[in-house]
Amino acid sequence: MNLINRYVGQGVLVTALYGVFVLSLVLVLGNIFKELLDLLINRDVPLKYVLLFMAYVLPFSLTFTLPWGFLTAVLLIFGRMSADNETIALRACGVSLLRVCLPVLAIALLLSAFCFWINAQVAPLAEQAMRAAIANMARSNPAALFVPDEVVDQFEGKKIFVGGKDGNNLTDVTVVEQYRNGRPQRIIYARHGVIETDPDNNELVLRLRDVRFEQRDDTWPDGLTQIQHGVSAEEVSIGIPLEDLVNDRLRSLPLRSLTLTQLLDRLPQVGKSEERIRVLTEVSKRLSLSLACVAFALVAMPLGVTAQRKETSVGFAISLALAFSYFFFVVLAEMMNDNPAAYPYLLLWIPNILFIGIGAWLVVRLDYR
Repeated sequence: MNLINRYVGQGVLVTALYGVFVLSLVLVLGNIFKELLDLLINRDVPLKYVLLFMAYVLPFSLTFTLPWGFLTAVLLIFGRMSADNETIALRACGVSLLRVCLPVLAIALLLSAFCFWINAQVAPLAEQAMRAAIANMARSNPAALFVPDEVVDQFEGKKIFVGGKDGNNLTDVTVVEQYRNGRPQRIIYARHGVIETDPDNNELVLRLRDVRFEQRDDTWPDGLTQIQHGVSAEEVSIGIPLEDLVNDRLRSLPLRSLTLTQLLDRLPQVGKSEERIRVLTEVSKRLSLSLACVAFALVAMPLGVTAQRKETSVGFAISLALAFSYFFFVVLAEMMNDNPAAYPYLLLWIPNILFIGIGAWLVVRLDYR
C-alpha cells in the first residue's frame, strides 16, 4: 500500500508543482511583466523595484494558480492511469478506487492548509509591502511618476499633464490646481519645467518657465466673468509635499490588503453597514478559496478516470472548464459586493458545495461500478 501512496502521490505532487510554475509564469507573471515594462521603460523605475513588485504579486497569484495547477495534475495523472489500464489492474488486485484516492486527498488537505496560510496572511502582507515599496519609490524617485501624455493625479488637489520628458526636464506642462470639491482653481501652462527635490522640506518642486495661467476669484469661484486670463510669469515654483503621497499609499489600504485577523477585528467596528457586507465577502473569499484544492481533487479524480485520456491537451481543457466554472462564482460575488440582497458572502460557498458534493458522489459511484 505504501507503494501505491508513493506512486500516485508523487506523480500528482510533481505534476502539480510543474503546473503551478507554468500557470504562474505564463498566465500571471507574463501579463504582469507587460504592465511592469511601462514602469521600467517609460517611468525610469529601477529594475530592483520591478523585481520586487513581481515577487510581491506572486503570493496573490498562488491563490488561483495553486488550486488550478493541482486540478490539472489530478486530471492528467488519473487520465493516464485509466488510459494505461492501471486502475483496472489495481482493482483486479483488490485495491478500491477510494484507496487510490487517499494520497491525493491527503495532498489536497495539505495544499488547502497552505492556501489558507497564503490567503489569510502572506498575500495581504505582500500587498502591503508592495504599496510601501511604491510609496518609497515615489519618495526616492518622484520623477518616475511623470510620463509623457499621461495625467498625474497622485497628488492631492493637483492634476499634472506633461507633453514631453527628458530626464528631469519637462516640456508642455499643464498643472490644474483644484478646490476641495474638485473644481479647478488655477490652471497653469508652461513651455518648460524641471523636476527637483527639496530634502529639507520633503517636497517635490516643479520649477516652471515661460508660464501663463488663468485663475478663479476665491471670493466668487463660480463667477466665470471673474476669471483672470492671460497672466504670465517668467518662472513659477510649485512645491508638492511628498509626505502626503506616501501616507496616502499606506493609509487607504483596501480590504484585500488586510490580513484575516485584521478583517475579523474590523467586523465589530462596521456594524450592519454595507462595509460589513464587503468585509464578510472578503473573509468568505479567503476561506472558500482555501478549500478549492479539496473540491478540485474530489471532482477531478472520477473525471480523469472516466475520460481515459492521457493527452496533456485534453486534461488541460477539462481543467480550464472546471476552473472557469469555479472562479466564475468568485467574480460574481465580487460584482455583487455592493448588493446586500444578493448575499455575496454566501455565493462564494456555492462552488465548494457543488464540487465537493458532486465529486464525492462520483467517486463512490465509480468505486461501486
